Amino acid sequence: MDIKDIRALSGEELNEKIYELKSQLFELRRRKAVGNLEHGEQIKVLRKDLAKAETVKRERELHADK
Repeated sequence: MDIKDIRALSGEELNEKIYELKSQLFELRRRKAVGNLEHGEQIKVLRKDLAKAETVKRERELHADK
């Protein structure tokens, strides 16, 4: 997911996206623990997408304070 796409989301959509990414990350970690994960790089990609979304959320919080 590109940062432009994340910035285009509304506040509510952003929160939903963060929840969705966390759920997907949890599922991938569970699969890894069980041994059913075929593509381990998916975890890395999801972590980066989650970090991008959290960064945009924090930017909005800081901008709202000004």
